[in-house]
Order: sequence, then structure tokens, then C-alpha cells
Amino acid sequence: MVLALAAVFPPAAWAAEEPVDLAAINRIKAEAFDNSKVMEHVFYLTDVNGPRLTGSPGIEGAAKWVVNRLEEWGLTGAKMETWGPFGRGWNSTRFTAHLKAPQYAPLIGFARPWSPGTNGPVSGEPVMAVMKVNADFEQFKGKLRGKIALLEPPPAIMPILAPPSRRLTEVDLAGMFAAPDPGAAAVGLNPSAPGAPAPNREKIRKFRNDLNRFLVEEGVALAVYPGERDLGTVRATSAGSHDSKNPTPPPSVAIAAEQYNRIARLIEKKIPVTVEFDIQAEFLPEKDSFNVVGEIPGSAKKDEVVMLGAHMDSWTGGTGATDNAAGSAVMMEAVRILKALNLKMPRTVRIALWTGEEQGLLGSKAYVKTHFADPEVMSPKTEHPKLSGYFNMDNGTGKIRGVYLQGNDMMRPVFEAWFLPFKDLGATTVSIRNTGSTDHVSFQDVGLPGFQFIQDPVEYSTRTHHSNMDVYDRMQKGDLMQASAIVASIVYHTATRNELLPRRPLPKPKKKEGAGATSGE
Repeated sequence: MVLALAAVFPPAAWAAEEPVDLAAINRIKAEAFDNSKVMEHVFYLTDVNGPRLTGSPGIEGAAKWVVNRLEEWGLTGAKMETWGPFGRGWNSTRFTAHLKAPQYAPLIGFARPWSPGTNGPVSGEPVMAVMKVNADFEQFKGKLRGKIALLEPPPAIMPILAPPSRRLTEVDLAGMFAAPDPGAAAVGLNPSAPGAPAPNREKIRKFRNDLNRFLVEEGVALAVYPGERDLGTVRATSAGSHDSKNPTPPPSVAIAAEQYNRIARLIEKKIPVTVEFDIQAEFLPEKDSFNVVGEIPGSAKKDEVVMLGAHMDSWTGGTGATDNAAGSAVMMEAVRILKALNLKMPRTVRIALWTGEEQGLLGSKAYVKTHFADPEVMSPKTEHPKLSGYFNMDNGTGKIRGVYLQGNDMMRPVFEAWFLPFKDLGATTVSIRNTGSTDHVSFQDVGLPGFQFIQDPVEYSTRTHHSNMDVYDRMQKGDLMQASAIVASIVYHTATRNELLPRRPLPKPKKKEGAGATSGE
């Protein structure tokens, strides 16, 4: 039953011409809240198959499990769809770390991906060898052979003056609703840190390669980095590259910042200090990588498609819970709900869980290039006009508070109508703003409607993102249930809408990025 909303909600708050099926939403909410399976999905993605670094046994195990679940629910065409060479895989099989003198203490940390093992225990007195630019190499030539080297200055540890977890306030949401200053579009800002210049990733990659080459030539036994967070939370990503053409680093670890600083102070005061590390890690053969896809076939318009997705790969410090088992589990739950309710949808609904996101949206970029268009050429393929839209989730465990329009004002009345039945669950904000750094961008780059949801940050930036605390226990069940209901409803309404979602004009061909460009390495 399709009901008008004018009798319930103020006409100024929504577009009267956009129908909303309140009966279907009622059924979706009941299934999402009374029969939720979302935390079961999280458990298998994290505790059983996490971490899920692309090219590792964890990602392959998770993918096979997802395919089996989609098949059990009755989706068709569930498979691991290869997208081409990724590079060498990597897997950590042992990590022990100890401060042995002047007093014993276990060290919190983990091996950084794409660095080798130590070939047995490595013990010794560490040295400070801070190198931030290539000019710093000269002072350490001939001094690091066989050494355990601390390569960063001791980070400042500040008192915790604000809660590490938070929800978006009405003031926050009002700021997101407001359109940005049009002049800001020409500045080239970093979407993950509004107002900050975008990092020069090519420069960062080049220095990392130069540093790794220098460390290996100088015979460094082990490279040690602080973990970028405090309170024992260790955040770190890649030491090297999945691309074998780039230099392989020496064995490399990240440890808790407080422990790193203790070691640095002991070195500064010339008090003998001994550490020991024993790391086993393996590089895995190069082979094609994959995305996981599956479909609920449509009826009258089955050649038209609605897509929902999230990236399934993770980093290795934790088990990849908030980044991004959360999004993957919600998207799985959304299709489970739609299938369990046997809701009739004219369009086909397709789920896609991506790999290689952490290395630069590789899986979604390859999928879009194969199925829809190459952004460097912008000659749409036959599937391009048949995709109604793509919906993505990749900002942690927090509940959905709204959506980014990515500059597509034509979608404003559509989303306003679709979100109104979820106003009492906190989803209210339709923002004209862009957000980046995740897989909806791959669709936007070829002129397809791709959207990322606004979510409560909870502990995403302060504790869990790319850290050893990104584990099942940091997930918020109620938030994921709320998100599952909203995504299922939005996908249902997209699949049953009379028209395809409105889209912006095709973009101009996109300039090719630098060779080996990545977002996460």
C-alpha cells in the first residue's frame, strides 16, 4: 500500500510527489528489529574471518562465507567475481614483542603489512633514527646495520579532555545541511578533514619507497613506529606495497605510543634498554582478486539495477569491525530482509562487497570500469543507463543520520521523503555536500548516482579506524539494526520507483592518476 505523507508530516518537509510505501517500511522495520541477524554477520566477518587484508586467507575465507550466505537466502548469481591482478598477498602468523631491560614489559603492537618476518627472535638495544625527508639519510649511513631503529620522533600524548565516543548533535547536523561556500570547491580540500589541504599521496609514497630502500641497503634489522593513537590503541597501515615493483621494507612494526615513548626516553637518557621481537610473516603469490556479488532479480524491469555495497577488506591490527565489517554486515542484512519479506520489486537489486578499497578503491573502480564506463574515456557501456543508483556504507558502526547528495540537488526531495519515516530513529539530514575516500566515488566518477550515508562517528576516528581496537566489541548492535532498516527501505523504494533516480550530466574524462596511486598505502 502506497500512502501519501501529507497527513502525517508538514508539507514543507518533503516532496509530495515522491510516494513512500509505509506498509513495506513497517514490515522492513519489524524484520530488522525483531529478527535481526546483523551481529551474526559481524561475528563471521570479524571473529572468524578477520582481519581481511586483500590477498590474504582472511579475505578469501570471508568471501566464501558471504557467497554461501547469499545463496542460502535465495539470491541468484552469488559469486566471487574476479577483477584482475592485485599483486602479492601478505599474512602475519606470529608477533611477540617485549621490553626486556631495564624492566620487563610486554609490548602492544603488530607487524605492519607487506613487511617480512624477522627469521627468528631479534633482540638488542634500539636506536633513534628519525628520518622525515631524504636529506636525513646521510647522517645515518653506515650506522644502522643490525640495529632496531625507531624511525619517528616520540609523539605527544595529550590528556583526554573530551569523550572519545560521540554522536552527531543537532548543531553538527545543521552544519552538514548547510551548503558549503562555493569558493571552497577550488581549493582542493581533504574530504576526510574539512578545511585541511589534501595530502600529497604521491610524495608520501615516494618517500616511503626511498626510505624502505635505504633501510634495507643499510641492513636495518627491524623498523619500529609509534601507533598514531594513545591509551594502548595502535593505529597503523602498510609498511610496504602489494606491488612487487616497489621496494620491500625491512621487518616493520607499530607499537603503542606510550611504550614507544618510554623506549625513546630511555635512549635519550643513555640508560641501557633491550627489546626483543619475533615476527613471522609471509608474502603470498600474486593472483587475481575479486568482489562478491549477488542479486535479487527484478520483475518487469529486471534489466534495470539498484546496487548497494561496502568494502569487505580491512587492515590487520584488529579484525576489521568498524572498517568495514559494519558496512558489509548492514548491506548483507538489507538484502536478507528484502528477500525474507519477499517484497516485489520491478528492478533487480544487486549487492557488491568490494576488495582492495584500502589500497585505493581498486575493486569498485575495476567493477565500474568493466560494467559501466572507464572514467578516463567516459564512453558509457550498455549497463550504464540501466543503473538507477548505488548506496554505500563505510563510516563505522554509528547509526545513519542522513545522506550526502554529492551535489545532486535533484535527489533532495527523493531522500527527504524516504527519510521521513525514520525521523524518530535519528535519520534527518540531507546534505548537498560531497564526501569522498570510499567506493561510491567510483560510481560518481562515471556520472552514476552514488551515495554515502552520514553516520554518527562513535569511536571511529578516535579509537577504531585502522587500529588494534577495531574489533567486534566496538560494534553497536542497535545502530547497525537501524542502518539495516534504512538501507533496505531506500533500496526497496529505488527498486519500485516509477523512474530511475535522477543523475547529473556525464563528467569529462578523468585525468589518469599516478602509477600505483593508492588511498591507504
